Amino acid sequence: MVTIRDVAKRAGVSVTAVSYALNNTGTISEETRQHILKVAEELNYHPNAFARNLKRRRSLIIGVFISEFAGLFYEDILDGIHKVVLNTDYELIVCPGTRTACRVLTQRQVDGAIVFDIRVQTKILLRLASERFPIVVMDRQIAAPFIKSVLIDNSRGARQVFHHFYEQGVRRIAFIEGPRDAFDNIERKSTFLQEGEKYGLQIPSFEGSFTEISGYEAAQKIIRSGDLPEAIFCANDQMALGVLRAMEEHGLRAPDDILLVGFDDIILTHYTRPTLSTVHVSRILWGATAVQQLIHVLTEGKWLEVDRLPVELIVRESSRKNSFSSP
Repeated sequence: MVTIRDVAKRAGVSVTAVSYALNNTGTISEETRQHILKVAEELNYHPNAFARNLKRRRSLIIGVFISEFAGLFYEDILDGIHKVVLNTDYELIVCPGTRTACRVLTQRQVDGAIVFDIRVQTKILLRLASERFPIVVMDRQIAAPFIKSVLIDNSRGARQVFHHFYEQGVRRIAFIEGPRDAFDNIERKSTFLQEGEKYGLQIPSFEGSFTEISGYEAAQKIIRSGDLPEAIFCANDQMALGVLRAMEEHGLRAPDDILLVGFDDIILTHYTRPTLSTVHVSRILWGATAVQQLIHVLTEGKWLEVDRLPVELIVRESSRKNSFSSP
């Protein structure tokens, strides 16, 4: 293997001069630099990237830590991250699973991290984050100098759904929540229920877990109670798809029998029959924004000024046989 010393010997210069030429630094003349580069090319010399980055204390690798690969939700976020990184000198590693994440994070095998896995404890992130090791989180809000929260506007989405129901005269509303420790679920639930209280409505909440089967089971419980709501808001689309399945089994149809709205606008909501109303979130933009924040702080030493990512209610209801009236 050709080394930097071989280049220096062939070019008749010092190792330091070769380093200056290869890194375009130092005070050597342009003539000397071109001579060294020509020799390096003739010897087919390529700098050892690992050694160079070790010296700079940089790996040029960004770590993305997510709870799982499965589903279009994470695929879109990773796609957004990847599209930005393609235009930089950085590489990506993606780690699903808490054990691997904690090892990579604590050993600082990456220059910075994007964390979307609530199982990685906040106290660990607070301990690890530093000027040389910034962290972006997408699933919680942390006030710390070297941690940036990149979040969507859950509260705006939940308020839009409530008023979509209320303005149609709907007063009997149910909410199906996701995991109780999930940040997005907490914001969507608290805003939706508080909005109901403002208008004198007590909205019952049913347990779910952001999965289709949990939405299905919650809907079965609601339907079998015999006290059908006029509308159901699900904290994500996958649970709403489960509600649709349960409704179909009981001869019910959305939106004619029950207004139904999800959150996230996953691709399947475009093709269900009936189609599903939902709160649109650009997960590609979400991922892109997260990695742009991280790269900017790594290269410029400061975070970008970014507000909550926008959301928008998408109404796909085509008919409604029920005629609601305000109480």
